[in-house]
Amino acid sequence: MAAVQAAGGRVVRENAAVGALLVQAPPAGFVERVTAAAPEAVFGAARARPVGWNAALPPAQVPAAAHDGPQGPSDLDPLDGRLWGLTMIGADVARRTQAGDARVLVGVLDSGIDSTNPDVAANLDMGLSRNFVTDIPTDPAGAELDGPCEFDGCVDPPGHDDSGHGTHVAGIIAAAANGTGISGVAPGVTLVDIRGGQDAGLLFLQPVVDALTYGADIGLDVINMSFYVDPWLYNCLDNPADSPEARIEQRTTIEAVTRALEYAHGKGVTLVGSLGNNNEDLGHPRTDTASPNYPRGSEYSRPVDNATCVDLPVEGPHVIGVSAVGPSGAKADYSNYGVEQISLAAPGGSAFDSTEPVVENLVLSSYPRSVLEARGDVDAAGEITEAGVARGVQRACLDDGGCGYYAYLQGTSMAAPHVSGVAALVVSQRGTDDPAHPGGLTLDPAEVERVLVDTAAQRACPVPAQPDSPCEGEDGFNGYFGHGIVDAAAAVATG
Repeated sequence: MAAVQAAGGRVVRENAAVGALLVQAPPAGFVERVTAAAPEAVFGAARARPVGWNAALPPAQVPAAAHDGPQGPSDLDPLDGRLWGLTMIGADVARRTQAGDARVLVGVLDSGIDSTNPDVAANLDMGLSRNFVTDIPTDPAGAELDGPCEFDGCVDPPGHDDSGHGTHVAGIIAAAANGTGISGVAPGVTLVDIRGGQDAGLLFLQPVVDALTYGADIGLDVINMSFYVDPWLYNCLDNPADSPEARIEQRTTIEAVTRALEYAHGKGVTLVGSLGNNNEDLGHPRTDTASPNYPRGSEYSRPVDNATCVDLPVEGPHVIGVSAVGPSGAKADYSNYGVEQISLAAPGGSAFDSTEPVVENLVLSSYPRSVLEARGDVDAAGEITEAGVARGVQRACLDDGGCGYYAYLQGTSMAAPHVSGVAALVVSQRGTDDPAHPGGLTLDPAEVERVLVDTAAQRACPVPAQPDSPCEGEDGFNGYFGHGIVDAAAAVATG
């Protein structure tokens, strides 16, 4: 702390789990000064900057629907016929044996979870949920980032999602089998909102680290991470194309995220991450032309050395890396791949999985009404507009008048939560009482990963492979599918 003060900074908060400090400091020169002043005490420093990605929705004509009525956790919900991913991984079959135990906690580290959606509200623990971000209305250049703040202090309460991404992820994992809308892969488990993302769908380093360590401390069994951290697509230890400050920031990001992932794994958390959406082999990265992507216009071309550069968190320790497939089981055209980091494949959707791009090839899940209204897909009365129908937006209403809304997205962001849901089923089926968190279940994350890998449906490299995307490896493990497409039915049947 003395080094921070000597460099002109002020300590605001400490995360003792990873030895990190949140500091207010002058805008110029602090990163270099604090690092040089006390190298034995300060590993490095990084600015708080956000990143992220959201898929665009292709147009298609799909009728809206409304349903109601109670069901049990082993039943399917009215819109589940649209969830080709649920069927592909055998989650509909798995729930006859194991629908998920409410004592199993799954953290969604994302843009938040909309607690007004009946499907996710039924399984969302608001008491454990936390928001680790402060909204930022505009970026340093004055361009809109999150937009006007909706709450005092620009801090949204838990259960609020102005992006939609986190709510979509949450529904894939554990939308309740409650007779309305959709049901998730593990409809009986408990969701916890550990928000680390801005309204704009972007993620800072500090909130991500804080969310990971908080989730570990409260006894989460699984954490889903459908994002990458910081403004750098790849964080490099010493890239000659970067400035001295940028090099320090990236080294600090690598160290901080690594510590947080190690901490969570050590506390019994199974960590699941998306591989990314650049159709890129993470073991043979291309020149990075997208970083830093904040503020806008800051990017420049930089070579990426695979030995010293990493995509975080998916290339961090203990993270189960997931690629995306479409309804045919083929690798999604956008999905990253490669034998270096991939573990499993899962449904993520692909508009171009068939000869004609249709919205049904994407993944349907829960979505905030407020975001759909802002986009023009739902009107002020809650009715789906013509534009919403074209995008496949769905509505399901209860007898009391409350309605849930559902939208189609694609991405490895959608693939990872399919694996997180199956991981939660494995803990439900094989977990034991958690002595550190009475009333909870626990299972060694290494054992969870072993079951997922051993029971995955193996899939060979296609012949020929996709253009400009070589598929390395054998039937049992390759760069497109890893150990195979995750299989919920097989996973709960094992042991």
